[in-house]
Amino acid sequence: MTYEPLLERMPTTKLPTFADREGVFGAERPRYAEESPFKIHGGCGLMGICDESGTHMSGEIAIRAMAVQRDRGNGLGGGYAGYGIYPEFPDHFCFHMMYHDIKAKEDAEAVFDRYFVVDLAEPMSTRAVKGISDAPLLWRYFLNPDPHKLEGTEMSAEDFVVHTVMLINSTVDGAFVASSGKNMGAFKGVGFPEEIGHYYLLEEYEGHTWVGHNRFPTNTPGWWGGAHPFTLLDWAIVHNGEISSYGINSRYLEAFGYKCTLGTDTEVAAYLFDLMLRRHRLPLELACKALASPLWSEIDRMPAEEQAVMRSLRAVYGPGMLNGPFAIVLGFNGGMVALNDRIKLRPLVAAKQGSMVMVASEESAMREVLDAPDRVWMPNAGEPVIARVRDMTWPIHGDLHLSASEVSCAMTGVEESCETVVEVS
Repeated sequence: MTYEPLLERMPTTKLPTFADREGVFGAERPRYAEESPFKIHGGCGLMGICDESGTHMSGEIAIRAMAVQRDRGNGLGGGYAGYGIYPEFPDHFCFHMMYHDIKAKEDAEAVFDRYFVVDLAEPMSTRAVKGISDAPLLWRYFLNPDPHKLEGTEMSAEDFVVHTVMLINSTVDGAFVASSGKNMGAFKGVGFPEEIGHYYLLEEYEGHTWVGHNRFPTNTPGWWGGAHPFTLLDWAIVHNGEISSYGINSRYLEAFGYKCTLGTDTEVAAYLFDLMLRRHRLPLELACKALASPLWSEIDRMPAEEQAVMRSLRAVYGPGMLNGPFAIVLGFNGGMVALNDRIKLRPLVAAKQGSMVMVASEESAMREVLDAPDRVWMPNAGEPVIARVRDMTWPIHGDLHLSASEVSCAMTGVEESCETVVEVS
């Protein structure tokens, strides 16, 4: 099922046509994002930590975990996402915005004013930090879709927000949506991660889940909008590696209304998780198997029923499978999941201490944060590490495999068949 365009209710055409019709945007200006003229091979660092009891922890913990992985980046990108950080606005979508100039801010706010009810708009708090320069204008907005505009679109509130994110990122030059979820936010930019964390005063925020990233750009330039995490709604992705299937993945996503405009391969992972988990309502384990599918030789050795499920996944979600070396951490309201590529070409270590679950590129990050881990292990290739916050609504459809015949229900839109799940031995 694809998004229905909002036609006259929400503009989706290219900037000049929209400007002529609505008079919202000004004259065309130079593009702010460009492809890098050369490629630097390197590695990134990442972390994720979740307290499954729901206890909140300071963002300082995430800063410490990333600071010990400083050598995995080169100062061209760092960032974090925190969950549970806005308890005063738990039911509002919070847009963290980056603007390169006042005109970009005015253009984006014209979209907000037209289609949303904005309850609070304010500049984000920052401090001067050595190493951080040329920062964009940073604003946040607590808002919800205008009920009358939402009713006319026949969309869910979440689809309405996704459509708005795609609209702003693709048509409002110089404006970029850093995050758009509820009771969460992304804090990112050009710099080492500890510099970025202190720049955003991350120690003043408390959340039950944090993810962090230290960037070493490979195919694209180090710019504020291209730093990790990449987000959509409540989903936030940090990634180490290279998704060589970006081309086919992005074309596949375009068929469902997503637009990949930020010039970094990690963007497709955020949108694929939204497609599979929220819109297609796949169980988390199945979505991970679709993204990091077992090799055909492994599938051939599986029991018949599980083999049928894996073959169906490959047939239905082949264009969505991630190729290349990667380790990713997905944060969301309710927990997090970490995943390696199917032959584990990038490092990922996990640890557990009491109710705390942590993953990182290096064990040193865990030793910095956890004083006495109960267990430290290296997850197998393609096998997810899942943390789930107790007493929070699980935003994912289920925990069990679907049968082979039910995998295709996501593509046909017949939701009733997805309600029955069967366990695969």
